[in-house]
Amino acid sequence: MILGDSNSSGTSDNTAPRTGNGTPNIALPSDALIVLPVRKVVLFPGLILPLSIGRDKSIAAVQQAVREERQIGLFLQRDADNNDPGPDDIYRIGTLANIVRYLATPDGNHHLVVQGVQRIRVEEFLPATPFLVARVVHIPEPDTKSTEIEARFRNLKSQALEAVQLLPQSPPELVTAIENTATPAALADMAAGYMDITPEDKQAILETVDLSTRIERVSTLLAERIEVMRIAQEIGRQTKAAFDDRQREAVLREQMATIQRQLGEGDGKSQEVAELSEAIAKAQMPADVEQHARKELARYQRLPEAAAETGMIRTYLDWLIELPWTLPEEKPIDIAEARRILDEDHFGLDKIKTRIIEYLAVRKLAPQGKAPILCFVGPPGVGKTSLGQSIARAMQRPFVRVSLGGVHDEAEIRGHRRTYVGALPGIIIQGIKRAGARNCVMMLDEIDKMGRGIQGDPSAAMLEVLDPEQNSTFRDNYLGVPFDLSRVVFIATANMLDTIPGPLRDRMEIISLAGYTESEKLQIARRYLVNRQLEANGLKPGQVTIDDAALAAIIHGYTREAGVRGLEREVGKVFRNAAVRIAEDSNAHVDITSASLPDILGAPHFENEVAMRTSVPGVATGLAWTPVGGDILFIEASRSPGKGGLILTGQLGDVMRESAQAAMTLVKNRAESLGIDPAVFEKSEIHVHVPAGATPKDGPSAGVAMFMALVSLLTNRTIRNDTAMTGEISLRGLVLPVGGIKEKVVAAAAAGITRVMLPARNRRDFDDIPQDARDRLEFIWLERVDDAVAGALDKGPASTNTIVA
Repeated sequence: MILGDSNSSGTSDNTAPRTGNGTPNIALPSDALIVLPVRKVVLFPGLILPLSIGRDKSIAAVQQAVREERQIGLFLQRDADNNDPGPDDIYRIGTLANIVRYLATPDGNHHLVVQGVQRIRVEEFLPATPFLVARVVHIPEPDTKSTEIEARFRNLKSQALEAVQLLPQSPPELVTAIENTATPAALADMAAGYMDITPEDKQAILETVDLSTRIERVSTLLAERIEVMRIAQEIGRQTKAAFDDRQREAVLREQMATIQRQLGEGDGKSQEVAELSEAIAKAQMPADVEQHARKELARYQRLPEAAAETGMIRTYLDWLIELPWTLPEEKPIDIAEARRILDEDHFGLDKIKTRIIEYLAVRKLAPQGKAPILCFVGPPGVGKTSLGQSIARAMQRPFVRVSLGGVHDEAEIRGHRRTYVGALPGIIIQGIKRAGARNCVMMLDEIDKMGRGIQGDPSAAMLEVLDPEQNSTFRDNYLGVPFDLSRVVFIATANMLDTIPGPLRDRMEIISLAGYTESEKLQIARRYLVNRQLEANGLKPGQVTIDDAALAAIIHGYTREAGVRGLEREVGKVFRNAAVRIAEDSNAHVDITSASLPDILGAPHFENEVAMRTSVPGVATGLAWTPVGGDILFIEASRSPGKGGLILTGQLGDVMRESAQAAMTLVKNRAESLGIDPAVFEKSEIHVHVPAGATPKDGPSAGVAMFMALVSLLTNRTIRNDTAMTGEISLRGLVLPVGGIKEKVVAAAAAGITRVMLPARNRRDFDDIPQDARDRLEFIWLERVDDAVAGALDKGPASTNTIVA
């Protein structure tokens, strides 16, 4: 195959480093020739070839040839991968060439354009030169004339012209060059140079001096390439013809379908349309939806099968047909059975269960009523999702879970319009299709983790879904027709309310799930987690036993969470250790006690550090709320000589910083009644720090703890190490109510606190505190900060050798 620029893209070496600028000249004899080894390229006399050079020796050789206006010899390498060819690594016959142009670019590349002059043969290489230099013998071109050579010349020219015509885009200049070539030798070299053959075949032609033999070799190789191009051209014609035939077949089929429709005869598509029409009738759609579906079916019937819109309409009709439009017969709700299912699936949560039973009772008495949307809010692992599954079991309805975490596109809720490629309905309609019932229980999981992006606000799209007054005519962008969501039981879950927009939160009834107490976790572990992990690890109840003391030790020493997921993981670790021992000895029985836990789980991860942290003046124990439950929080205050400044550290938010400043002002105002010298404030710098400095903290509920830490520091009296406190303060000394009382009190009981000081106006939350925590704690209700001073400070000052925090 002839290619018009096959050799024009050849390179002598394109992998070696490019250096060598400024190489000094060396003295060369007048009969010596600079030799340039090249890779995969053969230059024939009369042809022009561009090269890229990169080896140091090659660059030095070319630069000296350019400076001295010398000719060079191009010789093909035997091994193209050799980066440093020697005299034995190149062929002995090459081409003498003139340097037409040499260019060194700023990026370090070197380019060369050469023109072949004559065949040459190496006689000997000169020793001790930085690049290859040789004495050569010029091989004259034979000027043989005979009728045989003339005949071969004419045949070769016709072959070359035919090959050029078979090229997809043949350059006109090449045709002109072939027609104007006057000598057989020049034509043979030109055809060999432009032919798509291996470098070895080209080298063999270059080494063929006899003109008749050379023309014969070139003609034979050219005939082979012409045959290959003819076959390729024929394959291309057949492919195009096959494509034309398919187009023709499509037109004929459409004409045949038209004739059959005129004659009333059925075809494959007519049968498909009849089946779709029957399916639409069986779907029992509302009248307006069925009318719309039949209109789309008529469009589908008119469109040819090859039309791009055909598949889109067929998919749309399938969605309309497969959706559950009719309301199934609802099974009566058995309240007693529902109460049994809730007690069986969950331990504790008495108020939550009571509210769910009320919800189910209203559903039983008023099936057509607009029931509220329940939203379970609480830390991870407290059973929000499983409560939804229990409600579905109690109502005997299908359950489907829709995850909203990370959804940031409004089209994910409402669906994409059908004009887009790959359009689908939103996740609400998809969930109903998966459930197969229009009255399913749909769990909208992680509704607080929806995002907002340039594609819109999905929480705004959820307003219609969760509004009982609007969702009976919910319109999905893909369906384009209203779908009744009023019979779907929506239940949402969230970890925190702050990230849920107000209008969306207003459409839901919030039911808070607080963290479990240690006694509740023990019961949950004994009733559910142990059996679940035994089954997960392939163990039988008779092979492994774990006592309550071990479970309590895991809860207290190895987990610090509101839910029970971490507890289940730790129980799983214990059972996996037992599984190894039983797998090694099938008759073994493993009894897990609290004494064996350090060998399995390591040293306890958590310990009671309240007494150690509050044994010095200036340290108060506060109570904090986090998205995963309550926690204790230490407030540390220290005094050093200064000019009366207040330093706050520990990644405190703006609200918490303001609480510290308010506490400081309150202490200054009450300095005389507290027995504090007012001069202390002018001569000291007060530093308030909240440990765990890498964790951001904010909120007003640490106001009482900050005030008590400052009072403890400046009066040199320690705060009782069994007491924790929470509450917002005002500049008048009032203690204001705060949120998260249940979680905070549960955390205090778990940390070993025995006394908690709470705002008096939070008495309304006392009933929410678990009975177990109530029994273990003494409650002190604060109206003013004076009540906190009286109830938290030790009676006498600390000893003089006590180190201030």
